[in-house]
Amino acid sequence: MYLDIHQSPELSSHEVQTAAKLAGRLRGLGYEVTEHVGGTGIVAVLKNGAGPTVMLRTELDALPVEEKTGLAYASKVRTKDDVGREVPVMHACGHDLHIAAIVGTAAIMVHSRSTWHGTLVLIGQPAEETISGAQGMIADGLLMRFPKPDVAVAMHVGNVLPAGTVGIVSGIYNTNADSLRITIHGKGGHGSAPHTAIDPIVIAARTILALQTIASREVKPGEMAVVTVGYIQAGTKNNIIPDQAELGLTVRTRNAEVRKQVLASIARITKAEAEAAGAPGAPSIDHYEGTDLVYNDPALAQRLRGALELALGKDHVVMEEPITASEDFSYFTEQGIPGFYFSLGGADPEKFAEAKATGILLPSNHSSRFAPDVDPALHTGIAAEVAVLRNLLK
Repeated sequence: MYLDIHQSPELSSHEVQTAAKLAGRLRGLGYEVTEHVGGTGIVAVLKNGAGPTVMLRTELDALPVEEKTGLAYASKVRTKDDVGREVPVMHACGHDLHIAAIVGTAAIMVHSRSTWHGTLVLIGQPAEETISGAQGMIADGLLMRFPKPDVAVAMHVGNVLPAGTVGIVSGIYNTNADSLRITIHGKGGHGSAPHTAIDPIVIAARTILALQTIASREVKPGEMAVVTVGYIQAGTKNNIIPDQAELGLTVRTRNAEVRKQVLASIARITKAEAEAAGAPGAPSIDHYEGTDLVYNDPALAQRLRGALELALGKDHVVMEEPITASEDFSYFTEQGIPGFYFSLGGADPEKFAEAKATGILLPSNHSSRFAPDVDPALHTGIAAEVAVLRNLLK
């Protein structure tokens, strides 16, 4: 299952085959499966007598990244993205491992019904990478059409821990995320006569540098804020000054007031730089994606830490600090459902030890070279999910 999904990744909101494969596996195990929830999402329900209802989620989507792992089963998929550009596709965030793990967990839960009681709801969520899939499933009636969970659980693999281990954070797990698309308007002209034009590329360059002063000079020291410009798109030829330039930003924060402050500062600086350059109009700022941070219920985290230590051994369960990444699992917990989101080690233990000794970081999630050490990581992920579900479904 893992190899199949890894070699045939699909972009966010286009996970047609991935969803169908997962739905087929779960239906074959005896789950009541509903497809096309919130687009390509699936919901699988297994009722096993009276007891609580627990939701376990996996993501379905991959990323527009060209795989450079060198693996024999590396993805060679290329497709068109939502704006018609041809892009490579890779499971650079480990969602393929999450899908395979949930299938293994689903099978064990079916074949060991005597060890638990209640209702198990498995979610195959699309579009996590565009932080829109969870919201889409909820809008499509996830919590009204299906049993509403008493607890929601999810897992994520990464190279910050060695394979064979899991990590737990109590309380705030990650960050708020906001995605912005900024279009700076200029006046096109000949590259040899810049005085006849208003160069949006120069305005964009000044804007990018000025935006970096938000975290360093405007946000109170000690508060977390990240403003990253992930792309700049402008122009078609070296001797043509274009009419506009587009910037793509990701913003990460943990405090609601800081979040408002940073977004307001981005708007202020962007407009001021354009005005200072004499731009013909104010930039447009499109806030097209956003999600709140994931919060782990502290009592739940403490309870499940014990369950994981019993299943994996105390040496294989570590307490971690909050991370700076983001994800839309928070949409589920914001519906009043206590949540538990934990980390799964994916790094080859020997390479992890070497990286720790040398200080050279292993490829992170979203890297073209990200490749979990599948054999121990996948088995540990399944064991961890089963231990958590059995504990919650007593």
